[in-house]
Formats: sequence, C-alpha cells, structure tokens
Amino acid sequence: MRLAIRYLAYPLVMGIVFIGAVTLAASPGAAVALPILTLAGVLTVGGLEWLSPYQTAWTKSQGDVWADLQYNVLGAVLIQASVHFIYPLSATTVSLGVWPIAWPLWASVLGVGVIIDFGLYWMHRWSHRSPLLWRFHQPHHSPERLYWLNGERRHVVSALILATPGLVAVALLGAPQAALAGWFSILPVHLAFQHANIDYSLGPARRLFGVAEMHRWHHKRDYEDAQVNFGEVFLVWDWLFGSLHDARENIEAGDLGLSDATYPKGFFTQHAAPFDPRR
Repeated sequence: MRLAIRYLAYPLVMGIVFIGAVTLAASPGAAVALPILTLAGVLTVGGLEWLSPYQTAWTKSQGDVWADLQYNVLGAVLIQASVHFIYPLSATTVSLGVWPIAWPLWASVLGVGVIIDFGLYWMHRWSHRSPLLWRFHQPHHSPERLYWLNGERRHVVSALILATPGLVAVALLGAPQAALAGWFSILPVHLAFQHANIDYSLGPARRLFGVAEMHRWHHKRDYEDAQVNFGEVFLVWDWLFGSLHDARENIEAGDLGLSDATYPKGFFTQHAAPFDPRR
C-alpha cells in the first residue's frame, strides 16, 4: 500500500482531477460540479496522509486546524468570485480576443494554467524579496508542519497580489471562462499535494512539478534556505530563473516555520499582523 501511494498517488489523483475538470468545465452544471470535484480531490489527499505519512509528528494538530479551515474557506470564496464574477467582467472589458478559440478545452485549461503559474512564480518570488510584501506573505510560512490543509494559508492581500497578474493576462488574451474554471478546480488539489504530509515521490519528474518533496525546502525556517522552488505547479520557472533547489536529504520536523516565535497563529490575528508596527 505505502509503495503504491509513494509512486502512484499524485499522478493518479491529479490525472483523474484533470480529466474530470476538463469534462465538467463546459457543462451546464459546472458551477456546482467543479467545486465538488475539487473538494473530493482535496479530501482524498487528506486521507492519503493517514495511510502513508511523511513525518509522524506532522499528523498531530499544532492548534492550526481551525485557522487552516478558515483559510480554505477564504480561498474557495476568492476562487469562485474570480471565476464567476470578476473574470467575466474583466474579460469583457479588456479582452483583445486573441486566444486561439480552435484549441480543445484541455489545451486551453493547460494554457491558462501556464500563464497563471508564470504570474504566481514572479509575484511569489517578489513576495520574498520585498519587505512590504513579505509581511503579507508571512502567514503562509508560519506553520511548523506541512499537511494537506495549509496549502491555502494565505493572507487575503497576498492572495490577491499573487493571482492578479495571471488573471489580467488571461483576461487580456480572452481565454474562455471554462478554461479558467477548470484550472482553478485543479489548482487547490495540487496545492494540497504540494503541502501534504504524504510519503510520495515523482522520481526524476519531481524537478518539473512543485510537489511536496521539492516544496518543503521552500518552507525551511532559515530565510536564506527558503529562497528556492517558488513555482506553484511547474518548476520550469525555477529552472529558467535560477531558483531551483533539489537535494536528497530530508526536511525534518522542527525545520519549518518562522524565526519569530511570537508570530500569531490565528486566522484573524495573522490578517492583522502585517499592519502591526511592532513587527
């Protein structure tokens, strides 16, 4: 069982989610079906953690579950608002109409994904370089364990900063709303895997995708060691722009979190923290 999870969990689950998203995205019931697909995928990741944990210590709550649940609700609201309200309005306003409409939906979903991921990479990297943006990005690095729920731990300001360039780009190009809806139903499942406490590996393909074995380095407590592997889904950006880090030693319990031991833990206190002049 553990061997099957180690090598098959990510490609199997993500493959099913991708096929499901492409199949459902253009259907009349997509607004309901896609969130259900995403929820099923994320819950599957949570179940796999209990079957094959990477770190046993990370299976125990550190008083973080309630805050992470709130962050996940926030993330879901932002995604649904973007897909169903903000994107249609912006696309009709600024679209240049140059998206290749002859593409099949699966290709448009991937195209939208690549563009949004490119924007996320640069805004993520900038969030580590800019002292101001880092204040809003800190909540994402505050957990001292990685598990399936904290992939969505993002301050609302940081979430908007990260996503806006990619959304503007696909709106300008005139990408179909169904492609965006499909990609945004896939992304949360990947983020759950990216932060999951699962003993899984993609082997050599780990250098192409931002899976947990690569992303754990990004969450190391030592700030200098965290300036790597910014890619959300694809690591090609880290390859191209010199931020890729791959090492075979394990990230252990106690390696993660912020150096500031007094940083707040709660959802609302973390949202207030960037505005606190004492920090």
